Amino acid sequence: MRGVIFDGKQVRVVDDLEVRGPGPGEVRVDVAAAGLCHSDLSVIDGTIPFPVPVVLGHEGAGIVESVGPGVTHVVPGDRVALSTLANCGTCAECDRGRPTMCRKAIGRPGRPFSRAGAPLFNFASNSAFAERTVVKAVQAVKIPDDIPPASAALIGCGVLTGVGAVLNRARAGHGDRVLVIGAGGIGLNVIQGARIAGAGAIVAVDANPAKEAMARRFGATHFVDASVRQDTAAAVREILPDGADHAFECVGSTRLIRLAVDLLDRHGQAVLLGVPPADAEASFLVSSMYLDKAILGCRYGSSRPQRDIALYAELYRQGRLLLDELVSETYPVEDFAKAADDAHHGRVARGVLVFA
Repeated sequence: MRGVIFDGKQVRVVDDLEVRGPGPGEVRVDVAAAGLCHSDLSVIDGTIPFPVPVVLGHEGAGIVESVGPGVTHVVPGDRVALSTLANCGTCAECDRGRPTMCRKAIGRPGRPFSRAGAPLFNFASNSAFAERTVVKAVQAVKIPDDIPPASAALIGCGVLTGVGAVLNRARAGHGDRVLVIGAGGIGLNVIQGARIAGAGAIVAVDANPAKEAMARRFGATHFVDASVRQDTAAAVREILPDGADHAFECVGSTRLIRLAVDLLDRHGQAVLLGVPPADAEASFLVSSMYLDKAILGCRYGSSRPQRDIALYAELYRQGRLLLDELVSETYPVEDFAKAADDAHHGRVARGVLVFA
């Protein structure tokens, strides 16, 4: 079968991958579509350290091909969106409703794939850049049949992370002032999460002016073009004189993390979603934090995928959550290099690989 692999030096699209059958508590899925997220590119450029060789991809949707013993919530033929959260379901964190903090779901890649007899790791417990993949049952969430695969694929990472950061982590409310730094795939979902939450002002900041139209379509009330405003902070202050209640950094820049903190109002909170290098350090004025400001990390939108994916699918069906609009272009998996280049240069909100 076809798939995208990274061996530590180069990325290749191969056609001789194999994947084992599902074991107890597992599901094998025929992948229909998979979104290309910057986290995949971050493995390739070393920003996210990961063992190799690895089958990439972590934002997918498809059809259940087979299930292992003990799996009852999905059956062969069901359409599913895949999450990356292979949480155990039984630890204290899972029991508290915080599956993103499950220690058994962090940094424990499996090796269900093989090629010429040699095992390959799965990425983010998912590996959606393969025609078939094996995931834990908890990662497969049944979705309605009428959601297009390319749109459904995006729920499992970009939507869960961006919308979830607003609704679950920041818990933004009606009338709140929201600042979103970076209007890429994650930023757009933060923007529409703020819109769904009823935010009063949603200010998007990006250095690419071409992103303004999309940001406004998703709910931004204002747009700051950082490519022409040398003092971005001053430009934001013109719109939000007292600062933001919630500032989301969606780029992964320590400079922009500092900007997010500096632009908070009293009792504001900065939520970090971008992924800088693993050894990056950020700075802030300690004195400013005594005004009840907070800096919040956020893993995977603090989501509960079995609940949240179903919720977001229903919001999409109601016309309240935009998914189709996120899909800028689809690519056959063989065109991975073009998809990656488009994503790297910000030409797409989200590119989606499809398996014919």
